[in-house]
This record gives sequence, C-alpha cells and structure tokens, in this order.
Amino acid sequence: MVLSSRTFCAHVIIINFLLLLSCNMVYGTPTDIFCLRSVKNSLQDPYGYLNSSWDFNNNTEGFICRFTGVECWHPDENKVLNLKLSNMGLKGQFPRAIQNCTSLTGLDLSINKLSGTIPADINNILKYVTSLDLSSNEFSGIIPVNLANCSYLNSLKLDQNQLTGQIPGQFSTLSRLKVFTVTNNLLTGQIPSLPNISADSYANNPGLCGSPLQTCQAPPSKSNSAVIAGAAVGGVTVGALAIGIGLFFFVRRVSVIKKEEDPEGNKWARNLKGTKGIKVSMFEKSVSKMKLSDLMKATNNFSKSNIIGSGRTGTMYKATLDDGTSLMVKRLQESQHSEKEFLSEMSTLGAVRHRNLVPILGFCVAKKERLVVYSFMSNGTLHNQLHPAEGQSTLEWPIRLKIAIGAAKGLAWLHHSCNPRILHRNISSKSILLDSGFEPKISDFGLARLMNPVDTHLSTFVNGEFGDLGYVAPEYARTLVATPKGDVYSFGVVLLELVTGEKPTHVAKAPETFKGSLVEWITELSSTSELQKAIDESLVGNEFDNELFQFLKVACNCVSSTPKERPTLFEVYQFLRAIGSRYNFTTEDEILVPVDIDDAGNLDELIVAREGKN
Repeated sequence: MVLSSRTFCAHVIIINFLLLLSCNMVYGTPTDIFCLRSVKNSLQDPYGYLNSSWDFNNNTEGFICRFTGVECWHPDENKVLNLKLSNMGLKGQFPRAIQNCTSLTGLDLSINKLSGTIPADINNILKYVTSLDLSSNEFSGIIPVNLANCSYLNSLKLDQNQLTGQIPGQFSTLSRLKVFTVTNNLLTGQIPSLPNISADSYANNPGLCGSPLQTCQAPPSKSNSAVIAGAAVGGVTVGALAIGIGLFFFVRRVSVIKKEEDPEGNKWARNLKGTKGIKVSMFEKSVSKMKLSDLMKATNNFSKSNIIGSGRTGTMYKATLDDGTSLMVKRLQESQHSEKEFLSEMSTLGAVRHRNLVPILGFCVAKKERLVVYSFMSNGTLHNQLHPAEGQSTLEWPIRLKIAIGAAKGLAWLHHSCNPRILHRNISSKSILLDSGFEPKISDFGLARLMNPVDTHLSTFVNGEFGDLGYVAPEYARTLVATPKGDVYSFGVVLLELVTGEKPTHVAKAPETFKGSLVEWITELSSTSELQKAIDESLVGNEFDNELFQFLKVACNCVSSTPKERPTLFEVYQFLRAIGSRYNFTTEDEILVPVDIDDAGNLDELIVAREGKN
C-alpha cells in the first residue's frame, strides 16, 4: 500500500511538472524579450542585421517573432523556440544571455566571427536544445564535457573552429545524436563511440584516432634508450611540428577566405570524391542515362552560382547537360531515414504524374547525400515573380488567376485523386514553380516525409517540417499534426499573396504601427469592412474588380482560424475555376470527382451550397 501511494504521488508530481512546463512554453513572457535584447547588446553587428530588424520599441504581442532569425511557437506569442543567426558577420563571445530564452530548442550561430571558449556550463544555458550549430567561427579551447548533458541533442556542429583537446568520451551517452561534425579543428585523442557518425565528420584534425578512423597506437615504452633517442630527435620534431602547424593554419586560412567568398560553399560536393561513378536512377526513358559525375559537371560541382532556390527541404541547383538540356537538382536536407526507406519513398513519388506537378525525373544516393532530379522550370518560383528584387511584380491578373487555378488543381489531385494520397506540408509561393508558359507546377510534394524526424514534436514544428513561417496554420501550435486543412490554410496564404502582392510575414502598405502577418492584416480589414483595400493596386480598375473580390473571398475562407470552416482543396479548385471560367484555363480532363458546375460564374451559389452542406 505504501508503494502504491508513493507511485501515485510520483505520478501527480510528474503531471504537475508537465502542465507547468507546457504553460511555460505556450504563454509569452518578458524573459524572451529580455533574452533577445541582451543577446543583441552582447554581440557586435557590423553589417546591421540585428540593428535593422530587432526593434524593441514595440508593444504588440508576438513582435519579437518577426525579428530576423527568430522563430516562435506561434507568431502571436513572445516565446522563442529557434534562433538562426547564421552568416551575419557577428563578433564577440558566446552570448550567455541566451539562457533567458527558456524554451529555446534550436540555435544556429554558424559562419560568424565569434571567438573565445564554449561555456563550460552550456547544458544550463541551453537546457532543451535539440540542434546546435557553432561551425565556421573562431571558438577555441576544449569541447565542454557538459555538452554531454544536453541529452535532447539531435544535431551538433562544431567544425571549422580552433578547438583543442579531446572529444569528451561522455558523448557516447548522447543516444539521440544523428549529426555530429568537428572537421577542421585541432582535436586529438580517442573518438567516443558514436555509431551513427562517419569518418568524414572528424576530418582534418591532427591527432584523432579510433573507430571509424585509424586505430589508436599504444604509448611507446619509456626505456632509457627511448628517452635518449627522443631527446636526440626532439629538436627536429619540434621544428617539423612548427612547420606543420604553420602550414595547417595557412591552409585553414585559405579555406576560411573561400568560405567567406562562397558561404554556401560546395565542400559537401568535394567530399563525394570516389562516388562520381554512381548511377542516377531515372524514372523516364526519354532522359539520357546519367552518373553522379554528369550532375557534378552540369552544376559546376554544385557551385553557389548555380543555386536557384533554397528552402526547408533543401537547396535547388540548375544543371546544364552537355547537349544543352537544363534540369534542376535538389540536394535534400539531412535525413535519418535509411537508404532503403529513401529508395522506397522515391519509388512512390517518382510514379506521381500530373500536369501541375513538377515531374521527378530521377534521384541519386551518394554517401549521406540525397539528390533529386527535376525538369527545369524557366520562370522560376511564384515567390520571385510576385516579389522581385527590383520592385513591383509585372504579373497581370489573368496570369495570376491561371497560376492559382492550376496550382489548386495539382494540390487537389494530391489530396483527392493520387494513390496514395499525399499531404504537401510545405506549401508556399516558393514551392510553386512556373514553366515557360507560366503554367504552375507544384514542387516538394512528399519531401516533408523524407526530412529528419526530430524526436520531440516541439522541435519538429520549430525546425520546419510543417512549412515556412507565415504559411503555417494556427492549430499546429496546439496539435503539431499535419492535416489536409493545414494544406488549405497554407495555400490560402499563397492566394492572398497573389491578390494583394504582399509577403506573408511583412505587409508593406499596412500602417507603420501594424507589425502583424498578412493573414492578421486581412482579418483586421475584414472586421472593418475595408477588405477591398487589400487588393493589389496595380490590378484594380482593369475590368477585373469583381473577379478580384471573389478571389479574395475564397482566400479568406481558406485562412479561417477554424479548420472545419475551411473548404477542401477540391472545393477551392471549384471556386477558382468558376471565377476564371471566361478565360478557358482548364479543360475537362482530370476532373477530380463528378461535380456538376452548371453556372461556372456563380461563385456565391457554390459557397452558399457548401456552407449549407456543413
């Protein structure tokens, strides 16, 4: 009976602790604001990335979630969960003030000029960290033993620093660790047992040994003769060592300069030496047989100059074959899926074909790298067409409507007709590509399943499995489950981009006092019956006004805060097809389900019928 009571008390204590923890992680607190303010003050920001974005003269809830590099649990709450300050030229020491961001699970300070030592008590500073990237800085000293107490770590990157000493043997207890790199340091001694980590992760350290590297040598016998011999050659050894260290730092400095010139780098591609003969598995016979060496040549060894896009699922490169054919090659983000699982998934995705999907032509597996080959889309992404660097978009309304209808058709086919049915999970204007005739093609479908499944659901949301911030449905903050209605919400944000010309996380024509998202701005205008103000001014007054307002109503339905109030993607396709009936954008092929639209122009009746059905 005593044991039963103790067990009951223990359960009560655990439940209360979890409730307190969840409350702490849901509601915003001033500590996170203080955290970011302190971090900003502790770092030198020569290029002004933080100074220009981190404005604390703001009282709106969730304002820090719109800072550059800051990701929150929910955009309306001041609770920082991920901090990405990579490649900003930041100087100073490790920002200890970050310990005040008590819900932080991901920290990326890579490719900066931070120096000093990594704090010995880093486990107390980053209590819940799952991903830590300090690579390509100037950190020195030893790797703290207490990093082994960061038991949630999935990814730890310490390469391209000046770290010395041994890798703590206690790292062998980090059972969740899937990514670990310490290349290009000054480390020595026995490597701890990390079964998932390959030899490449330890490269260019002068004295590391043990599996998967060479076997560590037993210390030599210290006989008198050995001491005498050692003394005799000591001077020569010291001289050689000095020369070696000098050469090491010279080579390393050249590497750093190249890194600064090309921060994306293609070091990973150079590490594929010896695998260039691997064949690229192709799904279409019309495409010539290729090897990895052909892809490397076609992308100039995956040079930064060949990058045409980068997102949550990976980096896309343009590839030009010897015969002039253009392709796109995506290097997927790190995945812990086995090669067998990857091959199985690619076999399924490679068979998926639809007019409004970017066809997957083939794939290649080389060491840890996963490459996917696509047809080339000459007009790039919808995001770049809507938000060009030089200013206002030149897309006219009929083209925007055509893109919306085609994209809706492709996504609806994935949801309702594809076998197996596929949730996209990462819909944004960057995932909609445009061919030479501005026909939309959905990319990245199915790739979310191939990304690294982080152990904690919290980190899965933060690390972007469910899409780019600004497109994420609000219920993910509570459920962390991908659903069809979540895809509808994300596509609704894309529709808002098309009709307003605004970005999802920054509304240029909103009042300066407004710091919310595009959806929040639309919601605010809707409540004041001024929704027409949201429409892109370049589209107004060209005999499209009725179509524009009908289109905006569809978009607003898609981004409803309540999932059950959102239409299905097939219904969205119906609505948009009705709006664009006079343009003859669609044919009767690939009709998803037998639905009769007698009056394609009567959108209001379609919406009313749907609301009556619900």
